[in-house]
Amino acid sequence: MTTPIDDYLAGLGEADREALGQLRSTILAVIPGAVQGLAYNLPAFRVGGKVLAGFAAYKDHLSYFPHSGTVLAGIEPRLLEGLDHASKGTLRFRVDTPLAPELVEALIRAKAREVGLDLDPPRS
Repeated sequence: MTTPIDDYLAGLGEADREALGQLRSTILAVIPGAVQGLAYNLPAFRVGGKVLAGFAAYKDHLSYFPHSGTVLAGIEPRLLEGLDHASKGTLRFRVDTPLAPELVEALIRAKAREVGLDLDPPRS
């Protein structure tokens, strides 16, 4: 059974599909029970009805969406080094520079806290 995210990824070029497929796997490692769907016509991951993460491919970059205007400001600066986070609600990155799993987990946990969801304790 395919999901809307499968359909979205299928429409991308190989490099974008591979990079975002890797990001999808990282997101699901943090929130394995997430419902995969769309928000604003872009891939999104929900827990308890709340969108905790999303992503998209654009012509010159890929984007991670925390679906919040405050999450990025609370992330340790060292985790964001070398990434474009000028927009407070979007983290832009290049197809050849995937997001570190530690960063993805921090982003998801920050968003979960913001919406009052208690995820399991952080993994070591």
